[in-house]
Amino acid sequence: MNTSVPRSGKWPRLRNHPLRTKLILATLALLTAICAAVGLFSHLAMSHYLTSVLDDGLERSAVRSGFRPGSSGDAQPPERRTAPRKADGMRPGSLNALFVGGEPRRSSLMPDDGAAQPLSDEDVERLAAVKPGDGPEDLTLSTGRYRVDAFTAPPGAPAGDAVLVAGLSTAQRDSTLASLNLTMVVLSLGGLLVTGVAGTVIIRRSLRPLDQLAAAATSVSKLPLASGEVEIPVRVPPSAAAPGSEVGTVGMALNGMIDHVTQALRARQASEMKVRQFVADASHELRTPLTSIRGYTELVLLSEQVSAAGRSALERVDSESKRMSVLVENLLLLARLDEGRRGERAGVDLSELVVEAASDAQVSAPEDQWTLQLPDEPVVVYAAESELRQVLINLLSNAHKHTPPGTRVEIVLQAAAGKATVTVTDNGQGIDPSFADSIFARFSKADSARTGTESGTGSSGLGLAIVQALVAVNGGTIDVESRPGRTRFTVAFPLHRSGATGGEDRIRRVPVAPE
Repeated sequence: MNTSVPRSGKWPRLRNHPLRTKLILATLALLTAICAAVGLFSHLAMSHYLTSVLDDGLERSAVRSGFRPGSSGDAQPPERRTAPRKADGMRPGSLNALFVGGEPRRSSLMPDDGAAQPLSDEDVERLAAVKPGDGPEDLTLSTGRYRVDAFTAPPGAPAGDAVLVAGLSTAQRDSTLASLNLTMVVLSLGGLLVTGVAGTVIIRRSLRPLDQLAAAATSVSKLPLASGEVEIPVRVPPSAAAPGSEVGTVGMALNGMIDHVTQALRARQASEMKVRQFVADASHELRTPLTSIRGYTELVLLSEQVSAAGRSALERVDSESKRMSVLVENLLLLARLDEGRRGERAGVDLSELVVEAASDAQVSAPEDQWTLQLPDEPVVVYAAESELRQVLINLLSNAHKHTPPGTRVEIVLQAAAGKATVTVTDNGQGIDPSFADSIFARFSKADSARTGTESGTGSSGLGLAIVQALVAVNGGTIDVESRPGRTRFTVAFPLHRSGATGGEDRIRRVPVAPE
């Protein structure tokens, strides 16, 4: 049972952000938390201080109103509920209310203008709920918010159970706290803005060596190392490969890895050159003895009387020597291409070459079904004629050798968008997907993948390697796509400037017949 908790979709998106962005966001988030904590602490500390000042003033306000602990507590007759004069000791923004036996006897409010006035019945009723011993508390009245507390008369006082509720306005405290909050918010936002700008500049400069590392690695990844490139000119600059920092250590390691890869490529290139030179020398040396073997075999067959078994053996020798001669010629062709030696390029009528190659294929494999489609106008490309002929012969031979008898092979020549395209399609068993990646490699053979026959019956594994090499040196491209019942090779060459530009709408079907 899988008990893992699925991760939120936000985290992968955050991980995909650049490092500098995450550092800036983390710095701003931490600074925001610090500013919020400082602001909250400052607000609470200032609120506690100002509230304590109000609490200390409540008892003094009660004393100034004539209600002193240890005194009678009621200097006026109980029936009077008039507001005291300013001379009675009340300061602006204060109030008091006297209750005897729970009944209100007098109340007064001293506004900021200094003219005392009685409290409303609703305010007196709210003040009556304030009980002695509960401590100071904030109370909202019709004239604003006040800090209020209740005081009782001392034992033995004539007023008996008199209670005086004194209050001080909290307007000044609230205004001070609001100003403090606004100041903290403005300073915090300014600090965040300055930190964001300065942090962005600092982090970008600090991480610039990482960009240089990434640029160097990207440049190396784009080099054609698989096609014989043995020199890697890219290096991490000294500013990003200096010891003493993490980035510098990575830069030095990357430069060391590039040097190691360069040495490995040089060793590989030297080894390949030795192998190619050996193959070229061996192939060249084998031509003479093979020619001698074929010549003496033909001489014996023509001039000597041999038994039937001897004749069969000599014919077998002649057949194998011819096959080996073809192999040697293919090896020499690849060696010449590796050395850059090739045929002379000129304008070549590709239509004529396709017809000739298809006719030759029909003669060599009459049991297969061959069809040919050509445009109405000649298709001319700029290439070496002998090399194009070899490409077509190898492709058609490949379609015949690796498919069962009776296979339908379709050759289509098209000219469009500045390119001449030749496709060879058969309805054989297809190519094994595991062999598709190495199909153009030298000495790659997978006959059983398409016909079920044993490898090596007439196949050297060089045909498609030669095709790819010849197509490349003539500026073309080759692709293959295969599935059971359909395999298609597509070869494309640039059209010659004086060649025709026929399109798909001018295709005509041409019967293939031996000449």
